[in-house]
Amino acid sequence: MRALLLLLLLLLLLLLAGPALAAPDSAPPRFNVSLDTAPELRWLPVLSRFDRALVRAAVAQFIRDRVPEWVLARIRKAAVQLEHLLPQPFAGEIRGMCDFLNLSLADGILVNLAYESSAFCTSIVAQDSRGHIYHGRNLDYPFGNVLRKLTVDVQFLKNGQIAFTGTTFIGYVGLWTGQSPHKFTVSGDERGNQNILSILTISWLTLNDSENFERAVYKLAKTPLIADVYYIVGGTSPQEGVVITRNRDGPADIWPLDPLNGEWFRVETNYDHWKPVPKKDDRRTPAIKALNATGQANLSLETLFQVLSVVPVYNNYTIYTTVMSAADPDEYTTRIRNIGLPSR
Repeated sequence: MRALLLLLLLLLLLLLAGPALAAPDSAPPRFNVSLDTAPELRWLPVLSRFDRALVRAAVAQFIRDRVPEWVLARIRKAAVQLEHLLPQPFAGEIRGMCDFLNLSLADGILVNLAYESSAFCTSIVAQDSRGHIYHGRNLDYPFGNVLRKLTVDVQFLKNGQIAFTGTTFIGYVGLWTGQSPHKFTVSGDERGNQNILSILTISWLTLNDSENFERAVYKLAKTPLIADVYYIVGGTSPQEGVVITRNRDGPADIWPLDPLNGEWFRVETNYDHWKPVPKKDDRRTPAIKALNATGQANLSLETLFQVLSVVPVYNNYTIYTTVMSAADPDEYTTRIRNIGLPSR
């Protein structure tokens, strides 16, 4: 009888523990992608390491579950015209991926244009007591059972040197999370309910073209977009941290670090920081409490990862966690979360 009671207690603990008892986190594979190679060809060495059927199935699942039939029909009719409207090198990269994976161009475009309302993310930029800037993010999304298998870290090379690093999903050419070494870090969080034909490519362009934190912030704040978004940016010097709340035509708000007045961190989830957080999805308050409990003097990449591991900041939809610091680019670290715990 005692053994049976112990077994029942163990099962109860397993049910209550949630994500904490999922399989251990793991590092995603890391690949090099050469920007000196033609856009149509640069992803092929990476794609060849993955099961093409798995990638095609992931695309099909996403489209089936998220794209209205009327949108799909229109995209398929207008795929060639849409390809010409996409900026380079994205159009070439999408075309090359589709050819290699035996996907229709319409399906490839849809997956890369989809910035939809089921994305829930948490980003934090913070400064320790020595003036060092740290940046971390959780990317939360449905389709976790598939996307965890397709998560990769990518080092983009120019002339054989690392130009920038990012975390993405196979088949998607944009970047939600990235670092330009010794310059700045950036992450993007979804803002509001977006339509299915929105695109997030500015992070990639900023990482590729901006020479420092100030130029990155200016570009992210000013470049016209198709969708609203939050950009979180960290630099290499004290006070270089900011949350940019974007409307499509420009900034709605710019919220910098203010460590001289005790505001040494900024937490951004998916809601305007000056508005109350919905009670049904308050990840902001637990993150703030965890940061205050950690303390500015104890801030590091390791403790920031722990903050991002506090439930519900970390939840069943968390695909990966990345912590980074542009001043220490070799410390860029991503961990795939909730392994073995499917989410839809």
